[in-house]
Amino acid sequence: MGFNIALLCMPLLLQLVQSLIIKNSQPSCNLYEGTWVYDESYPLYDASRCPHLRREFDCQKYGRPDKDYLKYRWQPTSCNVPMFDGKEFLRIWAGKKIMFVGDSLSLNQWQSLLCMLHASVPDATIKSSGDTIDFSSMTYQDYNVTVMYYRTPYLVDIINEKIGRILNLDSLQAGKQWLQANLLIFNTWHWWLRSGKYQPWDFIQDGNTTLRDMDRTLAFSKALATWGRWVESSVNPNTTKVFYQGVSPSHYHGTDWGESYTKSCAGEMEPFMGTEYPAGPVPQEEVVKSALENISKPVHLLNITFLSQLRKDAHPSSYSGIKLRMDCSHWCIAGVPDVWNSLMYAALLS
Repeated sequence: MGFNIALLCMPLLLQLVQSLIIKNSQPSCNLYEGTWVYDESYPLYDASRCPHLRREFDCQKYGRPDKDYLKYRWQPTSCNVPMFDGKEFLRIWAGKKIMFVGDSLSLNQWQSLLCMLHASVPDATIKSSGDTIDFSSMTYQDYNVTVMYYRTPYLVDIINEKIGRILNLDSLQAGKQWLQANLLIFNTWHWWLRSGKYQPWDFIQDGNTTLRDMDRTLAFSKALATWGRWVESSVNPNTTKVFYQGVSPSHYHGTDWGESYTKSCAGEMEPFMGTEYPAGPVPQEEVVKSALENISKPVHLLNITFLSQLRKDAHPSSYSGIKLRMDCSHWCIAGVPDVWNSLMYAALLS
């Protein structure tokens, strides 16, 4: 009888020990400073067994011949990342809703989490709904946990008016739907640089001024300020935790890591090894940090930019089920987004 009780208590004991390890290592432990190390025990799961994986991230299925990129584990300099425990994650969030909000990098992270959870609970009863380009949802019925993806590339609204499609930097109507979640993970940046036929708006509205265009980083900062005001006015920290996924880097130009400009992620098979990335920080990182500093309510930054910059080898490149272009923006699954989710798990434990 005593042995059975001990077994039942083990998951809670594991959570407590992991939480204490993280707390006691602060502030000396920065989970985002470190290096990638080769680990034969990786990846965390076999992507071919994940029934939720979309074709744009399934690099092995679509012909990527090398596998070493799957074998790298993120190792912080002065501590360890707790091993992701999908069953414990679902226990912690039982009866709750989780939502990834943003562009296709949010989709990338959502897909990763679904595969990580499947590896932990492969026989779970799952109900899917709303499987569209704009919204998808998976409910783990044994735990009553719903994991959702809500697509909104700019976070702020694009509004159709007589003169055309207007990107309104001060409007955020979709927030009403986000408030159903108890854990929110936000992201935006990649779409802010789009132009021409790839740009889904015709004008930008900034306050009472309507413009054909403006500096995109400035527009990005104004949109984040609008989002920050929404967090301040709408989010209840007692019932909802908020994360912001840092800027995910792309690898289209080799000069970023010390090679020729025409070199891309194609054919790259190992990370950049070093404590500094040649291209330096992404300028928009400071925009994100500044926006978060102006929010009084707790928002945890998943500061994934530097560790992801090192992974020039981990993009789909041409090994994607969508043969539209070279993809050096998104990430193969299994791969880098698994680390983002493991770091989020560590933050939640602490």
